[in-house]
Amino acid sequence: MHRYRSHTCADLRKSDVGATTRLSGWVNRVRDHGGLLFIDLRDHYGLTQIVVDPDSPAFKTAEKVRGEWVIRVDGEVKARTAETINKNLPTGEVEVFAREIEILSAAKELPLPVFGEPDYPEDIRLKYRFLDLRRDTLHKNIVARTKIIAEMRRQMTETGFAEYSTPILTASSPEGARDFLVPSRIHPGTFYALPQAPQQYKQLIMMSGFDRYFQIAPCFRDEDPRADRLPGEFYQLDLEMSFIEQEDVFQTMEPVMRNIFEAFADGKPVTQKFRRIPYDTAIRLYGSDKPDLRNPIEMQDVSEHFRGSGFKVFAGILANDPKAQIWAIPARTGGSRAFCDRMNAWAQGEGQPGLGYIFWRKEGEGLEGAGPIAKNIGDERTDAIRAQLGLADGDAAFFVAGDPSKFYKFAGDARTKAGEDLNLVDRDRFELCWIVDFPFFEWNEDEKKIDFAHNPFSMPQGGIDALDGQDPLTIKAFQYDMVCNGFEIASGGIRNHLPETMVKAFEMVGLSRETVEERFGGLYRAFQYGAPPHGGMAAGVDRVVMLLLGARNLREITMFPMNQQAYDLLMNAPSAATPTQLNELALRVLPPKKA
Repeated sequence: MHRYRSHTCADLRKSDVGATTRLSGWVNRVRDHGGLLFIDLRDHYGLTQIVVDPDSPAFKTAEKVRGEWVIRVDGEVKARTAETINKNLPTGEVEVFAREIEILSAAKELPLPVFGEPDYPEDIRLKYRFLDLRRDTLHKNIVARTKIIAEMRRQMTETGFAEYSTPILTASSPEGARDFLVPSRIHPGTFYALPQAPQQYKQLIMMSGFDRYFQIAPCFRDEDPRADRLPGEFYQLDLEMSFIEQEDVFQTMEPVMRNIFEAFADGKPVTQKFRRIPYDTAIRLYGSDKPDLRNPIEMQDVSEHFRGSGFKVFAGILANDPKAQIWAIPARTGGSRAFCDRMNAWAQGEGQPGLGYIFWRKEGEGLEGAGPIAKNIGDERTDAIRAQLGLADGDAAFFVAGDPSKFYKFAGDARTKAGEDLNLVDRDRFELCWIVDFPFFEWNEDEKKIDFAHNPFSMPQGGIDALDGQDPLTIKAFQYDMVCNGFEIASGGIRNHLPETMVKAFEMVGLSRETVEERFGGLYRAFQYGAPPHGGMAAGVDRVVMLLLGARNLREITMFPMNQQAYDLLMNAPSAATPTQLNELALRVLPPKKA
């Protein structure tokens, strides 16, 4: 028999009754039932109940063991009585009567509980992550993560992609966040950068004649953490294809992502045909470029109903600002003064002066609009708004006014708030879509110049002719995002593979040809020697896993995450370098500037 086990703690079944077994694992818990000891023994695979009676040679040892001790158990498999069968366990029809127990490793008093799912301070959980990972839910999440990644690899391979690895030590790249820099000992005073994404390398792979690349790629960005992004590092399903147009990416990757979701959706419906929503339309309807389409609310422009109306606030905004519009947020079932007042109070908590509203209720044979706005604009305009929005008795509408470029994010938040508070959101489904036609440039108010709005390596729609003759802020890009349930889960584009178009695009944001050649020399040189039209995307592995597992935070699906202050409490990183290390790197650490 093997030194430690003949079976795992998930193997034994009723068919094994009468057999001798050897199990090893952690003591999940010990229960004393009138002198009869019950030990729940746990390993990576599952849990088996061990029974130790006072007549067993193992009893004295069993009396010593405590939670999280590691033990080996030899014993006989017996059937449980009908009333003691545990239907929640795969091994619940059997138990092992111990003949011998060996203590392999004792455990000190635990700094946090492992049995059950207690709500425990995060700093303790992260410092003792190796204990936290023993908890059932977290352990299952990590196992599920590996299966999801394996399914990603399988789907990509079956779709004709090959996995290639790209360098970790590389050059700085403008991906929209700060780089992590690595000083070079061999070349003092110079630095490598950890890749924010394999963007240039995957394009160079296309230049090198490989047709379909993918990689589960580690990416590093020195940016502030948030719930849907971990500090420091994350992983993405990165891919690139040659001789393709935007539609080819959609046709190729839509079934891949749909299949991945369906494999782990636990029966929840998954979108079969992804909608393609232009960026401007997404902003207009949902106030976001990552809309949660499970929320049925779609905003509408109702400006004409307020123009010249008796509601002087909105009428004045429209009269004085040619860019101004009035957007309505229809809220079915929200037609009570109490709910409208709660929404108004929420808006004030968001730093807004308030949130205008109308709600409709039965009045005789017809419907009456209620609220200050309805009183000011009159019955005819109020009913016209209701008709446009398709609302009825017991419904409401909320209004946001001004320049849409300044209020659309708040309007989108109000849409989300109304949808969630009124339980309009169908939470038991995965609703996916593509957001397309992103703006190529945006205005940088701080520096008073245009900047890239998204990926600088994408192809502008219209090519170099658009760059030469079109208002830069009207140029669209061949860029697209995949969105699921309000989260951006993938982003990509058709690449700018023409060197002169690339140079022109960078010149428009203030970078000279010489700067482009210096900073992106490898890519720029490659474009001179026969570059195929190409494009691709990258899907956030961590976000996909978080959505599929219903986790509230990425730390629940990551083995060894940092805390919100970007500190690794388990390994005490980052830490100070020794004087010897600094000397070898020709570096000197300056004291931090006082705030």
